[in-house]
Amino acid sequence: MRCPRCSSGRSQVIDSRVASGGAERHRRRQCNDCGERFTTYEKTADAFPQVVKRSGDRAAFDFGRIRGSILRAIEKRPVAAAEVEAAVGRIRRRLPLEEGGEIPSARIGEWVMEELRALDRVAYVRFAAGRRRFMDLAELPAAAERPDAGPESGIESGRPARNRPDPEPRDTQLALVPRDST
Repeated sequence: MRCPRCSSGRSQVIDSRVASGGAERHRRRQCNDCGERFTTYEKTADAFPQVVKRSGDRAAFDFGRIRGSILRAIEKRPVAAAEVEAAVGRIRRRLPLEEGGEIPSARIGEWVMEELRALDRVAYVRFAAGRRRFMDLAELPAAAERPDAGPESGIESGRPARNRPDPEPRDTQLALVPRDST
């Protein structure tokens, strides 16, 4: 460590303290040449894996995207910011570094869904609806009840999404406007 006053490389540590829950270390130093005292801050450098997307593309891991996804899902929901940060921290600790430096995006999405399920059911369904390819609105309640519901679990029916009501109930309803009899 170089002294900020005389640029000497000779200093000794006087005091050392752990900060930020063990992620940072503050060291109080004294220069051996001029006697100047100064503080250094040391933080461990985290090496995060590459994210392998569904398309096969690789991208740098970004905690901002995870935090942003969670914040979008919990928008207007009664979830504290501290709970969001705790969830992001739990996801960070789950990141494997021994898998060749790569992790599938689907696994990260599953971890986010697990955290959201514990935080807020509505936020979980919001996130799951965007993440999984539901083919029918009837599948959403099943997703809220079971964390494994979705196309990966075989619930995907292959039917087109229901945008219109079935014709049978429409025929049994009374006409508000007289139908053309021609």
